[in-house]
Amino acid sequence: MGLTKLRNIGIAAHIDAGKTTVTERILFYTGINRKVGEVHDGQATMDFMKQEQERGITIASAAISCEWKKNKVNIIDTPGHVDFTVEVERSLRVIDGMVAVFCAVGGVEPQSETVWNQADRYRVPRIGFVNKMDRDGANFTEVVALMNKYLDANAIAFQLPMGAEDHFDGIIDLIENKAYVFEEDNRKVIEIPAEFQESASVAREEIIEKLADYDDELMELYLDEKEISIELLKKVARKATLKLMITPVFTGAAYKNKGVQLLLDAVVDYLPSPIDIGATIGTDIDDSEKTISRNPSPNEPFSALAFKLINDPYVGQQTFIRIFSGSLKSGMPIMNTTKGKKERIGRIFKIHAKDREEIKEAGPGDIVALIGMKATKTGDTLCDMDNLLYLENIHIPPAVIELKITPTQRKGQTKLSQALAKLSNEDPSFNARYDRETEETVIAGMGELHLEIIVDRIKTEFGVEVEVGAPGVSLRETITDETTSNYIHKKQSGGKGQFAQTVIRIEPNEGNGFEFIDKIKGGVIPQEYIPSVRKGIEKVLKDGIIAEFPVVDVKVTLLDGKFHAVDSSDMAFQTCAAICFKNGFKQAGPVLLEPVMKVEINTPDDFIGNVVGDMNKRRGKIDSMRRYRKGSQKLNGFTPLMEMFGYATQLRNISSGRANYSMEFHQYMPVSAKVQAEVLKELAEKNAK
Repeated sequence: MGLTKLRNIGIAAHIDAGKTTVTERILFYTGINRKVGEVHDGQATMDFMKQEQERGITIASAAISCEWKKNKVNIIDTPGHVDFTVEVERSLRVIDGMVAVFCAVGGVEPQSETVWNQADRYRVPRIGFVNKMDRDGANFTEVVALMNKYLDANAIAFQLPMGAEDHFDGIIDLIENKAYVFEEDNRKVIEIPAEFQESASVAREEIIEKLADYDDELMELYLDEKEISIELLKKVARKATLKLMITPVFTGAAYKNKGVQLLLDAVVDYLPSPIDIGATIGTDIDDSEKTISRNPSPNEPFSALAFKLINDPYVGQQTFIRIFSGSLKSGMPIMNTTKGKKERIGRIFKIHAKDREEIKEAGPGDIVALIGMKATKTGDTLCDMDNLLYLENIHIPPAVIELKITPTQRKGQTKLSQALAKLSNEDPSFNARYDRETEETVIAGMGELHLEIIVDRIKTEFGVEVEVGAPGVSLRETITDETTSNYIHKKQSGGKGQFAQTVIRIEPNEGNGFEFIDKIKGGVIPQEYIPSVRKGIEKVLKDGIIAEFPVVDVKVTLLDGKFHAVDSSDMAFQTCAAICFKNGFKQAGPVLLEPVMKVEINTPDDFIGNVVGDMNKRRGKIDSMRRYRKGSQKLNGFTPLMEMFGYATQLRNISSGRANYSMEFHQYMPVSAKVQAEVLKELAEKNAK
């Protein structure tokens, strides 16, 4: 099967839009499953984690291979809940095309917008699928209009539903100009019923008119009012979709087995193969300005990106990779350029959700799991030993919420440490640290649900019973002013002494993280001690200075210093730089930063006053309102995360249970002087105990 017959697709959407149900139906119709698994009874193939089955949501993106009309389709089903946004992010980095699923009732919901923006970042061609046409309040035309209004999708309906809700009887294919009805597991082609002929004719004319903008031949035929072939329409539509100029939209009701085969046809017709995507661009490992391209060919040097790690109880750690070029064979040595370490390929598996099939070789476009990788983590580049390059990494959002956890039995600490190491390996948006002073383990993640799932997995998968403290917010420290700091580190207590001097300039570096610049001239600090200066400062960044929170967005320039031929050492310069940086940081207007969340609230008109008033009390700001449905509004705004604990209960109370909300991380922003004083006072009291 050639590369033109391969599709690597992701299925993504807002929670509850029906992504996993769509995937289950695809697996049924492509022959992977003999019976259909359901989300609501915990039998979905793609939701094989215990936590997914209990909650009826997708947590980890699962990869699966199937075939449709002699095309191989690799599907990655992704979570819709905002707490697992990193799963969507890493899937989008390695897929070629995306099916964006929308609920025919809910329309364009908050996470739909997040996923859409993520897909824009990676320039992923996509098609839309308006699901749940059988539900009360389903409105296909409205959803297409919302896609254009809020996503700027240039969405074009390639199908029309025949009816809606209880009267959703079938689907009109506007390109092929025919209709389908669905009986049990089969679709049946019929003539377009008389009552839909006029609307179908108008909609088809609109498609032709829009597509004519993207192709001269089609434009000519359209202007001359000549017959336009289905093949030409599909060819032009495919070209426009691949260039991200249009989003073809399809419809159905996956739960009722309506429209899924037609969606599979659309995946093959309009989404790209690795050949369509073309060369993958990387950078030279010695010169970041120099680009290197790799074509999707088995004859090119091997290159791949690791995008996911899973700990499997039977085979150990599985490292999922997407191969962009070349071939991979068992036993082959490769280079991890991100870590600068060699790896040797052990076993290679094709994955069918929780089942696996061992293969000896994989090629361009393949998504496979490797067993036996030692150093490779999410986002690492793997490549041929003699042809090194870096591929674009995966964007990992910061962890914003923290929990303190303690094993109920003292002997459980070692098991807990091992569990946390494995979990943070799997999930780069989760991290853990151990506070030796308080003897507490602090875990940090993307949201309350994210950490709830982590704790659940610690208990069930790793068998460690833990007590959980109240959630807290993960703050950061930074500076607002520029200052120069000079420090001499001198110790003489018998034997070899310690001596180092550093002069550094510290300045704000908003949004750009930590930056270190060496401006030493004339060897006043020998070259071998420059990395020691950086290392000393980096150690301090992790632990914080004014309130024990990590330091971010600071630029440090090493200006001057002194050394001693006998008493200077790596450790002397590390210690000197750390104290020098701490002293300067305290003089540079230090401030605390807090995570601010983008919040979207759907509320009936009657409760808008209550909702806005409550938001104001939480230091929140509503910056836009828009009509959601008749009698309801969507409120968009920004609120500090520390004010949002318990909000779900409060929102239910002030809206008689009729409003709902979602939120996602927006950015870190300075806290007010009052809040900063409260945090520092609380910390001082804790340390005094």
